[in-house]
Amino acid sequence: MRESTNGTTAKRRPGHRARRRLAGVAAAGALLAASAPAAQAAGVTADHHGAGGGGKVAIGYFTQWGIYSGFFEKNLIADGAAAKLTEINYAFSSVSADGQCTSGDSWADYQRPFAAAESVNGVADAAGQSLAGNFNQLKELKAAYPNLKIVISIGGWSWSSHFSDLAATEAGRQKFVQSCVDQYLNGNIPGLPAGAAKGIFDGIDLDWEYPNEPGNNNPYGPQDTADFTALLHDFRGALNTAGVASHQHYLLTADTSPNQYAAAQQLQLKAAAASLDWYNVMTVDMHGGWDSITDFAANLLPDPKDPQPANGKFSIVQSVAYYEKNGVPASKIAIEIPYYAHAWAGVGPTNNGLYQSATGAAPTDQAGYKTVVTEPGTVHFDPVTASIWKYDPASQTFWTYDNPQTVFAKGLYADFAGLRGASVWSLDGDDANGSLTSALAASLR
Repeated sequence: MRESTNGTTAKRRPGHRARRRLAGVAAAGALLAASAPAAQAAGVTADHHGAGGGGKVAIGYFTQWGIYSGFFEKNLIADGAAAKLTEINYAFSSVSADGQCTSGDSWADYQRPFAAAESVNGVADAAGQSLAGNFNQLKELKAAYPNLKIVISIGGWSWSSHFSDLAATEAGRQKFVQSCVDQYLNGNIPGLPAGAAKGIFDGIDLDWEYPNEPGNNNPYGPQDTADFTALLHDFRGALNTAGVASHQHYLLTADTSPNQYAAAQQLQLKAAAASLDWYNVMTVDMHGGWDSITDFAANLLPDPKDPQPANGKFSIVQSVAYYEKNGVPASKIAIEIPYYAHAWAGVGPTNNGLYQSATGAAPTDQAGYKTVVTEPGTVHFDPVTASIWKYDPASQTFWTYDNPQTVFAKGLYADFAGLRGASVWSLDGDDANGSLTSALAASLR
């Protein structure tokens, strides 16, 4: 789950100071009418460099639990994502009560045998093999696509409850960091032969939701602000040491809030950035069924007519401006794009449902793009925010989501604004043709 960004603190207006960011907004707006297929036909193709360098990154989150609904690593080959992305982030590793990295679902992670029809290489797992599950499939995927980075994402909405305690002391941070390095970089998974998972993961993505914020009713406190920075510093040191031994650069990224009115204010953005390859700023869930009126969940640009209160007006460019204003270089910012929708029920037909009162979240709230495009209704485009929405007057349902057109525009913005790139949550939401990922890859030049 990603964050609801309905801020509650005093308004702080970000400034537009980066000339290239303005150029990015202008370019995205000017080319917004171009669909991803049209862009590809015009010769705009992805030119991704190694994620450990300074090139653009296109990151896809693969969820641990996706296999239970039939979405396997081999799907990333069928829909083209494996060839178009620079990185797969595997979500998530859990965190134990005693402050160590641990599997939240060992069956899915490394025990479940894959049949030949489910596996990346078309060969069934053998009885008794040392490593199975998603980890072995990621290993096979990496063998097939050697330039693809695989990163373990730790925490998330459901498994961030122990971060505040473990990060409060140097001893706690070191214990946690070393457990994560030992399991995911050295490959020493409890219960498996030593080094069974070595060579799969190219780095760590820390998803603490959120320092000095309750998140999913988690413990928190003002000490989290400095402790988050210290934890990243300790991770960077441990990854550098491990990298010397392995002759490689291990990535360190962090998933952080886009909410400049609340959660993002709890971070020492400039200081923490010194330890990171880049921030994955979660520019999703800006609005949703928890709001009483319909709105955009991940709009690129702000709308002066947005009826939300001052501290409830969000956009991607505002979030990026806040990070840059607080000392984060554009090259260390990746924006996030949702492959799912937020939906409201009980929405009247005025303005085709946009900015109208609702009775609550619709049953299709958080449904993937592949599902939402099949729902009845008319798709509308808003040039002010560079967003689309769908409204069905018969069922009085309103959906806010991204399609190839808006994904392409966000990629153009990231490119021209000098950002590091973009991440997507999550890959199982795309259609069978990989339409959204294709649009992103085409726009990040």
